[in-house]
Amino acid sequence: MRIEVLENDRLEDFIKYCKMHKMEIDDSFLYDEDLRNFRPDDENPTYVAIDEDNKIKAVASLIVDEYNRRGKKGRFRIFHSEIQNVEYYDMLFKAILKHAEGLDKLNVFVPLLNKELMEMMETLSFDIERHIYLLIREDFEVTEYELPEGYEIKAFRRGKDEEAWCEVRNSAFANLKGNETHVTPEQVCKMVYADEYIEGGLMILYHNEKPIGVVRGSKDEHEGMPIMNIGPLAIMPQYQGRGLGRNLLRASIKFAKDNGYDRTILCVNADNERAKALYIQEGFNQIEGVACYKYDLTQERY
Repeated sequence: MRIEVLENDRLEDFIKYCKMHKMEIDDSFLYDEDLRNFRPDDENPTYVAIDEDNKIKAVASLIVDEYNRRGKKGRFRIFHSEIQNVEYYDMLFKAILKHAEGLDKLNVFVPLLNKELMEMMETLSFDIERHIYLLIREDFEVTEYELPEGYEIKAFRRGKDEEAWCEVRNSAFANLKGNETHVTPEQVCKMVYADEYIEGGLMILYHNEKPIGVVRGSKDEHEGMPIMNIGPLAIMPQYQGRGLGRNLLRASIKFAKDNGYDRTILCVNADNERAKALYIQEGFNQIEGVACYKYDLTQERY
């Protein structure tokens, strides 16, 4: 088995590998549109393990884009081997580490059902940083939201509301694990031009014309069927605990139904107990769990 940098002449084989194994791992960045636009470069260093028959048997691809760089972290798009041999994972990981200069940690997300991969990560000295739960709502009934006087939900205005969105999201998520890195207006601008964007799906909650909450509804799929993804949903800290998040959630669920979506999906950190309780009260059911593993680059190991 030899390790090679992924070159464009093997790109099609790499994409086929990702599609073949995406159900075994976290597929957040393995959707068709992600893979269609994927190119190995400085922001996406990628290595493949090749067997004696010149076939790909294992892959590792890291996301170190501008957002992750600002957070001094990298996230694996995929880290997987068809052969559960720690040697192959180790070789790929050492190759990826060449691209981790200036970072403090690397993250990989593993479904809790994939015990073998979880054990492999722990063998490589990854530690669990947090757990994330995936929840789905399939109830067709929609509860109307009722805002207190002085509050209003408005659709996001492209070219005008990017800074307001960032202010609310960054304030609300400042201490939420995995989301501490601030988003920028440029990132929000990209979000409204992405393939998964739904016109009107981004909404801002105002109190006396002051933006204090945001929610996003976007195109997604689960088990091969269309679904609307809700997230982020954020309320500025000083406005939390007033039922505003519930109303914003209900507004997003209503938007989903009005746009032909029978189901909605979202994720929540396990330690965000208040948010999880809200989602369950509003008809969501937990269907999956994922472990976010962290490799601490500030400690010398390799």
